[in-house]
Amino acid sequence: MFAKRLKQLRKKRKLTMQEVADYLGVAKSTYAGYESGYRQPTIESIQTISRKLRTSADYLLGLTELQEPATELNHNAKEYLNYEQLHWDGVPLERDDLELIRNLLERVLRDRNLPKGE
Repeated sequence: MFAKRLKQLRKKRKLTMQEVADYLGVAKSTYAGYESGYRQPTIESIQTISRKLRTSADYLLGLTELQEPATELNHNAKEYLNYEQLHWDGVPLERDDLELIRNLLERVLRDRNLPKGE
């Protein structure tokens, strides 16, 4: 199922095998192996592929029939900024960093509510 969905979505997105392989950082023959079912990508590669194809890893793996990833707006950023193990591209964010980000976001929202000219 993975190989079939991979090929189907790549074609739907009008991408070549080479484009997806380049995005993954693998040889075209390696990627072709994924589409033929001859090779199995790593979990990290599946996540990267799903981003490129604008779908979910669950869809590629046959765990859901929904091609489009869920885009829920019910995630409160304030809650995420209370987690202690957040990072930015692998660089851990410390407590002071998160406090600065929270303050900045509060300022943005406060400014958004001000009448023009103030």
